[in-house]
Amino acid sequence: MKKVLYGFVALFIALAACKNGEKKQAVDNNPVFQDPKLKEISDKIAQEPDNAALYFERGNKLYKLEEDSLAIVDFKKAISLDSTKATYYSAIGEVLFEHKDISGSVTYIEKALKLNPEDKVAQLKLAKMFVYIKEYSKAFSAINTVLRQDVFAAEGYFLKGMIYKDLKDTTRAISSFRTAVQVDAQYADAFVQLGQIFSSKGDPLALSYYNNAFKSDTTDVFPLFARGVYYQDRKEYELAKEEYRNTILHNRMYLDAYFNMGYVYMQQDSFEKALRQYELITQLDQTNPEGYFNKGLAYEKMGKKQDAIREYQQTLVFAEDFEAAKIRLKALGAK
Repeated sequence: MKKVLYGFVALFIALAACKNGEKKQAVDNNPVFQDPKLKEISDKIAQEPDNAALYFERGNKLYKLEEDSLAIVDFKKAISLDSTKATYYSAIGEVLFEHKDISGSVTYIEKALKLNPEDKVAQLKLAKMFVYIKEYSKAFSAINTVLRQDVFAAEGYFLKGMIYKDLKDTTRAISSFRTAVQVDAQYADAFVQLGQIFSSKGDPLALSYYNNAFKSDTTDVFPLFARGVYYQDRKEYELAKEEYRNTILHNRMYLDAYFNMGYVYMQQDSFEKALRQYELITQLDQTNPEGYFNKGLAYEKMGKKQDAIREYQQTLVFAEDFEAAKIRLKALGAK
């Protein structure tokens, strides 16, 4: 899920209350626009303030930077300058969909399709929404509309794979995901799905698919983590730890890798080493209740009752309804 730095609703309430000049000033003065990725296009906009395509281009860059609220501002500006482009409407539909605003998303996608019924981008976004709400017949209809125009539309095959996967039709799901990566060898999400399917079968082919996923998008370390889970599920703990270390090497903030590393150490009765992993979690995220709870479990295994109680109590500071912590405290005779 993408972040909304300024608060999705709050930003638009504020903007709605502003006059046009105030809107422009609020955007122009935002430090986000000093980012090197945005400064060049912002300078062009300053020179050509009535160029809709430039606002759309910057909106896409903002979206990639996870500045979704600001992206929508630019997309809406593009529409105000040129209301004939279906892609401008579908871009807003995509952002709203990411934030689970289905009705708002549908409104903009329908506007895009009204302008261009054959718009592949809008059709695929509509299909994604139907997949999300499990309206699969409608999803297939939208996907097939796209594939009739473009047999190389990888996302269409990917979405079919997601439908078949949810319907437990593994054979067709695999076929669809494989077709997606055949037409787009960089389709990381399809490689991940193939990895998960084959991992659930205990098939080592999963490891190759995860490798391909990471090569396709090295900014996402989930495939490295998933390799660790594959080995962990098969109790190949040393190999699992190696994968988790590799995950952390690429992204030290990937907390799930620390959690799983700690779990593996617990299975190996290396409680002090497990504790160290959980300590790293609470150092990186000082309000993480699961981190404190797992520290408590490690202390219990080490026979350090008071330390365990302290950690369970700390867990409840950050998550007062954490039932497992309450159960452990009661078992240890503490409140």
